Amino acid sequence: MVIAGVALLAICTILGSYLGDLLGLTLGVKANVGGVGLAMVMLIAARAWLARRGNLGEGVRFGVGFWGAMYIPIVVAMAADQNVAAAIRSGPMVLVSAFGAVLICFTAVAIVSRLSGPTETIDQIEAREGPLTPKVAQRDNLEGMTK
Repeated sequence: MVIAGVALLAICTILGSYLGDLLGLTLGVKANVGGVGLAMVMLIAARAWLARRGNLGEGVRFGVGFWGAMYIPIVVAMAADQNVAAAIRSGPMVLVSAFGAVLICFTAVAIVSRLSGPTETIDQIEAREGPLTPKVAQRDNLEGMTK
């Protein structure tokens, strides 16, 4: 019963959208905050609950799987576009959080790079060991790496 899988997806989408709107209203943002993510979590939880109870038939599994695969790239992209547009209209907080996230990522990359120790470039390795010849590549199982 593929229709039951589609119905389950629709119920989760409607509930997720409603809860995302409520969350946005609670936070004072004029947008759906996390509705798509909530819908996906509810879909995963509902599918697991049905499977545990033994009510997840082949048709339901197929309907949820097919539309879940379609749902993720399309609806998430649409919701992300709407959320970004609403966040930008809501004020400068989005810029502060964006710059903060980028700064945290750059700092984390620098810390991990320093903790990992010195690294060698391919030029330094070739200068030390010589160029990778077909014979060496075959010995080391790297046939596609020769020049």
